[in-house]
Amino acid sequence: MFQQLSKVLFNEKVGPSYYKIGLSCSDHYSIAKPGQFIMLRVAAQAGPLLRRPFSIHNLIVANGVAGGLELLYKVVGKGTAALALQKPGDIVDILGPLGSGFLIPRRAKHLYIVGGGIGVAPLVFLVSQLRRQNADLSNCRVFIGGRSQEDLLCRSDFAQLGVSVQSTTDDGSAGDQCLVTHPLENAVEHLAPDFIAACGPMEMLVCIIGIAEKYGVPCQVSIETMMACGMGACLGCAVEARGRPDRYLHACLDGPVFDADMLKI
Repeated sequence: MFQQLSKVLFNEKVGPSYYKIGLSCSDHYSIAKPGQFIMLRVAAQAGPLLRRPFSIHNLIVANGVAGGLELLYKVVGKGTAALALQKPGDIVDILGPLGSGFLIPRRAKHLYIVGGGIGVAPLVFLVSQLRRQNADLSNCRVFIGGRSQEDLLCRSDFAQLGVSVQSTTDDGSAGDQCLVTHPLENAVEHLAPDFIAACGPMEMLVCIIGIAEKYGVPCQVSIETMMACGMGACLGCAVEARGRPDRYLHACLDGPVFDADMLKI
């Protein structure tokens, strides 16, 4: 874990309320794992005092060494509104990489990756990392869901990485009009994968965990939750452990990526 002042490299609007920002970073981020996150704070006069958590969307790598990182975010409040105002050359304060990441078993060759809304953010990093490791992605399928076409993110990123993408929207403005878990379950029923990785709204993750259990598929999920510190001090990101009503896990330390059978959600 490292704290540093980071220079904004770019900050681009990629949708009506979505942005992608690039930040300089120490080469220590070369060891970052997909699913890990940073805690970020803009200048005190520009936004809230507390840091905000953001999944690492991707690394900017040259000669095998990370020199920058990307974040994908949605403007939903004062913190992200302040971040959207940052310009190239501005300085933000980052702390990371934090938390646990996805651990894809080496034997897993047939992968289903599922993202809902802004939950696709760490999944681009996951597929990019697999590509950098020369993994065979011919049997990797990505399922993306959103409320509308505007909420379907990163389809071109996944396509450029050479993986199949299936999209759904609640309103039918793009892809199939259904929840993303519907085509996922159809695909699992037809041909169960070796592994499922998912990130998105809690309701979606509950359904995906149910599908994984029904068909006996190993599954990891990255949960989305607010964090005040990112280091286990505030205990504000607690989730109940399955089978242990007296024990709670914390998304910042134990997660945000969990094996599906660890959580009671």
